[in-house]
Amino acid sequence: MTFLFVAIIFLFSCQNKDGGLKIFDVHLHGDKAPEKQLSNLAANGVYKIAVSTSWPQQQTYQSSDQLYVLRGLFVPCPNGIVPYSKQNCFEDGKEWPAIDWVEQQIKERKIDFIGEVLTQYYGISSSDTLIYPYYALAEKYNLPVGVHTGSAGPDHGCPNFKEEMGNPSLLKNTLAKFPKLRVWLMHGGAPFIKEFIDMMKTYPGLYADISVLNNPDIVNPGNFSGVMKTFIEEGLEDRLMFGSDNGDIKKTVASLEQLNFLSKAQMEKIFYKNAERFFK
Repeated sequence: MTFLFVAIIFLFSCQNKDGGLKIFDVHLHGDKAPEKQLSNLAANGVYKIAVSTSWPQQQTYQSSDQLYVLRGLFVPCPNGIVPYSKQNCFEDGKEWPAIDWVEQQIKERKIDFIGEVLTQYYGISSSDTLIYPYYALAEKYNLPVGVHTGSAGPDHGCPNFKEEMGNPSLLKNTLAKFPKLRVWLMHGGAPFIKEFIDMMKTYPGLYADISVLNNPDIVNPGNFSGVMKTFIEEGLEDRLMFGSDNGDIKKTVASLEQLNFLSKAQMEKIFYKNAERFFK
């Protein structure tokens, strides 16, 4: 009876005003059926998203009464395409959008964050000087930056992809060059878990999302549980954020809910509170 009572209290504490779970999905991409995608997310408790996709499709993602939309900027786009979906990133087919154009879009509030930063797919470090002008704009306008770390799935269409360029420790030069930059590491850095933890502990301003790690279709639930337990034991609970990366929203949410070592407060932080603080 005691366990049942605690479970009921926990369930209601994470609910939104409509009685469902309250979720901020910080890692989302475009879909062939955007309206269906967004409706499904809202029906499963997602009230805010950070989405990045091809620039033309990006403009179709607009906030509604049910879902608040933050829009990002893919950069660079290897061979001018979005990995996996293989759409042209920009109408002109370029890999790197012009800096003055990007700044104008920021001023027009069409870009809320820089990301997903795809330097790894391009075959270069996240601290390569080619990406520095975009970091400089992010710092100037106080925009969050989401950097792809870790590995990648098959058939992404980027022949220059280098897994070693997904090591989170490569970001050190960037953080030294741009000390006010607000950065989150995507995918929890896997398989570079040690390097990820070292970076998070060394730079207390770094945040991270757990997308892909929480997808049971990609990562074994036991492995996800072990990694999350390590993150919590290392004191990172205030800087971990939920992301689905277009995985099944029900499965990615359930995988987090099933971690019985997380307290109610820790679960709320990961589902939305940490993201609200990071994205301001």
